[in-house]
Amino acid sequence: MGDFKIRNAKADDMGRVLQLINELAKFEKEDNAVEVTVEDLIRDGFGEKKLFHCFVAESNGKIEGMALVYPRYSTWKGPTVHLEDLIVTEKMRGSGLGTALLNEVVAYGHQLGVKRINWEVLDWNEPAINFYEAKGADVKRDWDVVHLDEQGIRNYINNIK
Repeated sequence: MGDFKIRNAKADDMGRVLQLINELAKFEKEDNAVEVTVEDLIRDGFGEKKLFHCFVAESNGKIEGMALVYPRYSTWKGPTVHLEDLIVTEKMRGSGLGTALLNEVVAYGHQLGVKRINWEVLDWNEPAINFYEAKGADVKRDWDVVHLDEQGIRNYINNIK
């Protein structure tokens, strides 16, 4: 592996984490989709009600990657962890940083005793799909992701009779 360190994120890392989130959004052709703020990340990750756990990857003292996970519950399996994002800067791809982050996420899930770790990957992101499959992940190509966004929630509520 390369010359980097994986550690638990701190509240003052959230500015850099948000930069990485925006970098991912741009890569995924969703430049204007990110609404979360540094303040949101600090409150939700380090406040009274912790909603997620975040790992960061440092290389030469700079955060070059992150992985954000949160607990879920499967009615079929029991406790699970959802990997919301695993992000590595473009310049660090291929360095082993993504593997190190994924290793940390899997070790974290194992430590918690979860029955599954799940995440999504865009169907056109073949490098990521190949990476995950090479690690033993089962990419469920026959499942569709379903979202109800904020406007969709409002519309739904307004149409309940």
